[in-house]
Amino acid sequence: MKEWLKISCLLCVFGFVREIRPSEPYVTEYLLGPWRNITEQQLIQDVYPVGTYSHLVQLVFVFLITDFLRYKPLIITIGAAGVIIWSMLIWTTSLLSLQILEFFYGTYMAAEVAYYTYIYAKVDKKYYPRVTSHTRAAMFAGKLISGITSQLMINLELMNYRQLNYITLATQILAMLWAFGLPKVDKSLYFHREVLEESSTAPPSANQLQMEPDAVSQQIRSPQVESAPMHLLWQHFHNAYTNPRVIQWSLWYAIGLAGYLQVTYYMQVLWKVIEPEPQIAWNGAVDAVLTALAALSALAAGYLHSGRLRPKTTLLVLSVLSALEGGSVLICCWTNDIYWSYVGFVIFGALYGFTITVASAEVARNLQEESFGLVFGINTLLALVFQSLLTIIVVSETGFELSPVDQYAVYAFYFIAVALIYFISVLVEHLWQRGSKQVHAKSECLE
Repeated sequence: MKEWLKISCLLCVFGFVREIRPSEPYVTEYLLGPWRNITEQQLIQDVYPVGTYSHLVQLVFVFLITDFLRYKPLIITIGAAGVIIWSMLIWTTSLLSLQILEFFYGTYMAAEVAYYTYIYAKVDKKYYPRVTSHTRAAMFAGKLISGITSQLMINLELMNYRQLNYITLATQILAMLWAFGLPKVDKSLYFHREVLEESSTAPPSANQLQMEPDAVSQQIRSPQVESAPMHLLWQHFHNAYTNPRVIQWSLWYAIGLAGYLQVTYYMQVLWKVIEPEPQIAWNGAVDAVLTALAALSALAAGYLHSGRLRPKTTLLVLSVLSALEGGSVLICCWTNDIYWSYVGFVIFGALYGFTITVASAEVARNLQEESFGLVFGINTLLALVFQSLLTIIVVSETGFELSPVDQYAVYAFYFIAVALIYFISVLVEHLWQRGSKQVHAKSECLE
């Protein structure tokens, strides 16, 4: 087996195992069940927001140290944080312990950036598209297996909501142990670059000395300049975010991700409001179907988008899909039938899988350097800022403290507003370009 494929497979095993968390579709059912003595209001206002804020704050630090620590320690941290989280879910009962484990959940999610960027430091650039698809597919597969497993265990009455946590704990232990076996990263993009190529570390040869002194000096010094981490970070940041297209698509990515995180984070609470005591909660099956459709729509986006759509057409398509995302969220909350809410959530997930894939591809297409990790890390950080603002405004006591149904109405109109803003921007850009062409044509006629 080729070395790049071997490394990809090793990382994919970690991603697959980590995503097998059958307790997650039922975490709200578990926390509001007889095993914990907390209310729905405490869960919404005192527990879940801690995870959101923790994720935001820790991502700043994780983002800075991932490259410095060369990825692998952060991947091990993901597994270790998972072990802590599900151990505390099983063997603690207080509200404070829930808030502490939400802090570790922030660590668990923030360190995920190492999983996505590790492979880029280990394989040649020409394999990037393939290894990216491998790592994404592994996570989708794990999540699909997780949803099916949880639903079967509940329907067949083999386990209750609490016992599902034992399976999740076992997979997190396995993922952590597997992470120790991943190959070390010898060099990274910013902090551990090769300072000098082998040819430039040796003293200048006679032929080199015949060159202009400045040229020899530049040949020897330039790799060292490139290896200065902060200089290179700033250069990549500046080149990316002075590009209007990168800014445009980065905003779309961040706004879309923020809305998706908020919708998925509190959906189980909404279902609990619609159906307080379900005979059978189909959360696991819904997660499985949503994962399968999101994977298919992401593949479809990659096929349809690659070179087939112009930028303005792409924006128009995504504006329509964003409006449909808002409509599907309205289906989730403006119904008293839990099954219609399930349908709305599945449609939302499938549409999101398409839009986020297109936005990611557009960001990557407009980047000049190998700065994918940097740009997507910053975009994710921006998404978490938006998500935290949504939480403060909509959920917290300092904000409007809306009911779950009203919260989801806000999230729905959030996506609809995004669609309108981008539709108007496309229209304005089109009119401006049309006007410019007419002015140019008139000036040519006058000449």
